[in-house]
Amino acid sequence: MKSIKTRLVGNFMLLIVVTIAVLEILLLNAVKYYYYNNIEDILTNQIKISSDFYSRYFSSSTLQENLIDNVDVFWEQTPAEVQIADTEGNVLMDSIGVLPKEKIQTDDFKKALKGSKGLWVGSVSYDKYKVMTVSYPLKSNDKIIGVLRFTSSLKDVEKLIEKVTFVFIAAGIIVIILAGLLGVFLSNTITEPLKEVTDSAQKMAGGNFTARVPRKYDDEIGKLSDTLNYMADEVLKREQLKNDFISSVSHELRTPLTSIRGWAITLKSGDLSDKDMISDGLNIIDEEGERLSGMVEELLDFSKLISGKTKLKIQQCNIIDIINKVHKQLTPRAERENINFTVSYDPDLPYINIDKNRIIQVLINVLDNAFKFVGEDAKVTLTATYDNSYIIIVIEDNGCGISKEELPKVKEKFYKGKSSKSQNGIGLSICDEIISQHNGILQIDSELNVGTKVSICLPLEN
Repeated sequence: MKSIKTRLVGNFMLLIVVTIAVLEILLLNAVKYYYYNNIEDILTNQIKISSDFYSRYFSSSTLQENLIDNVDVFWEQTPAEVQIADTEGNVLMDSIGVLPKEKIQTDDFKKALKGSKGLWVGSVSYDKYKVMTVSYPLKSNDKIIGVLRFTSSLKDVEKLIEKVTFVFIAAGIIVIILAGLLGVFLSNTITEPLKEVTDSAQKMAGGNFTARVPRKYDDEIGKLSDTLNYMADEVLKREQLKNDFISSVSHELRTPLTSIRGWAITLKSGDLSDKDMISDGLNIIDEEGERLSGMVEELLDFSKLISGKTKLKIQQCNIIDIINKVHKQLTPRAERENINFTVSYDPDLPYINIDKNRIIQVLINVLDNAFKFVGEDAKVTLTATYDNSYIIIVIEDNGCGISKEELPKVKEKFYKGKSSKSQNGIGLSICDEIISQHNGILQIDSELNVGTKVSICLPLEN
């Protein structure tokens, strides 16, 4: 498996090599074109002078006569090889004494016969280097009588291009080496932070949630580091909540179990003829058993809601009937505890699609919390209104309230505040989950030593 560093350096080097190769090919072609074009211009100027000189001063005689009498005129203008051919392609004269047996049929010759300059670059048998040939027509009385060819060896140019090529290749190799070193350095700025992130993530995976990723750069890796650190913080918080929950539940379960076991031992070893003692013991066992059963049911209920195993039984309901039922159910307790419990609602509240039993559970749970935290002048109110396709139920109390630090956490699973009287800290979590499954909102506003306001917003359609 290739590492990120290997792929980064490899891709970076591939890009550099391809770029340098393309640039060097373009530069070498430009150099070659420059020198070839210079030679072509020189040969063209020289051959035009010779051709014009012939047309002005020697056109009165035949080509063969001029070759005998004035042959030196043609190669005085150039150091290049000079050839003169007739219109059939036969070489009549060659300044270096090379007379080919075959007729000339190259493109430059054919172009010159048409009255324009011809150019040919290629290899010849008598030179290992390429040559460049420029052909131009020889005219007499505006009639083409032959072709003048200047041929120059490209030996010096080829050697110069070889030197330039060597310099370019050497420079390219140096640039590639420097780019490779730079690529390794740049890749380290990416892979080293990633390695640190990976090491920290492995520690977290091993259970060490105190490990943290140092943030070095304000980029994607920095954001990943922040995310992992945040995740570790949240896991630690959840771990603490879980430990607190286990401790709390263990304590809460131990109390009724201790009472039940204590009275069971008492009744087992005591005087069974004492009916009052038996009655008191059985009553306590019954009450503690019921309390223990309620705690277990609440935990199971929450587990089912979170896992999605419990389905809502949505039906059209009269919310007024539900409110009145809850009012009647809690009024005796309010009177017993001297709580001024009032209920008010809009008599024209529309029907709503909800799970009736679950909404009753939510209202009782929220009101139960309100009853627990009211002050001396105990007052709890429940109001219900209709607004824009939503029914809004507000429960307010004048109790001790919730601090700003604890308020964002009260709906978290297993959270129990400093002044909480909850058995296990999941009552409000259950309520929030039920309202969420109804596509509604449960909002809690509170001020310390003033009171708490719980707003339940339920859409009519579900």
